[in-house]
Amino acid sequence: MTGEDFAAYLKQVRAHRAELRDAVRRVEDALSSPIAQGGAWRTRVAVALTELSRDFEDHIHLTERPGGIYDSAKSAAPRLAATAERLVGEHVGLQEAIAACLEAYTTGPDDADLATLREGATGLVGQLVRHRQRGGDLLYEAYDVDIGGQG
Repeated sequence: MTGEDFAAYLKQVRAHRAELRDAVRRVEDALSSPIAQGGAWRTRVAVALTELSRDFEDHIHLTERPGGIYDSAKSAAPRLAATAERLVGEHVGLQEAIAACLEAYTTGPDDADLATLREGATGLVGQLVRHRQRGGDLLYEAYDVDIGGQG
């Protein structure tokens, strides 16, 4: 990838990073709404989780593609290869956690244990925030480029 191509790719990564951050924030906002709304609350969270699931899929395709950010980071800074591999490995677990959380919100038997659903989704949000932080740190270490918190 030429320097110009890589700059364009980083611009795409920045834009997607902002989209993914917004999707996580929408889940967090939905979780923060009154749980007493019962089914309406559950539906609001499920809609936000559905959007998050799509955005996370896009994140995986963008970062793991050949010549993608993790691939490039390993080439640019071989000392960071293990960190890049760890981030790629986290994708599987996070993807499964998002799917399980979404399933719990969409196929659960009733609204009897909404507090447990909220707790699980809140934990997922924390995992995603930490993954995002580690990804930003990796890119900064590999390229001395701050892809930004975007908000």
